[in-house]
Amino acid sequence: MARRHEFRDQVSPEGLTLNETVVKINRCAAVVKGGRRFSFSALVTVGDQAGVVGYGFGKAVQVPNAVEKGVKDGRKRLVRVPTVGTTIPHEVIGRYCSSKVYLIPAAPGTGVIAGQAVRAVLESAGIRDILTKVYGSTNPVNLVKATFDGLAQLRTKKSVERRRGVTIR
Repeated sequence: MARRHEFRDQVSPEGLTLNETVVKINRCAAVVKGGRRFSFSALVTVGDQAGVVGYGFGKAVQVPNAVEKGVKDGRKRLVRVPTVGTTIPHEVIGRYCSSKVYLIPAAPGTGVIAGQAVRAVLESAGIRDILTKVYGSTNPVNLVKATFDGLAQLRTKKSVERRRGVTIR
């Protein structure tokens, strides 16, 4: 059975200036007697670009309503991501269903080398220098969830010292 990594600290949206990024909008058609009835789903990332990020998924009959619901959902799932400068502390692999996302720290000035879905999450979190590689399914919903799984596995040197009760040189 796969391990699910949970974030230690949920973050309250009060006092944060959050930016929203629409990752993907899907159109769904239901065939009814009079023809096709369309509805929309929106995948949205929300973050303050300083270590706090969340994602949301909203569904509605019109696109703006779906995006609004996605943002509202994303504000409920805000989490703090540990960073070292403008990158992540160590390499990590995030998994969700058949999607795998490799997150690799990069030197300052490298930029965010990532596809659309992974880039949206990392930029919302405020990570500016990182290398990524996606294996398996490239479904944006799965990629966002796999990226969050990878970010949940990140630990800083201080958090490991505190957890184990030792000092690391």
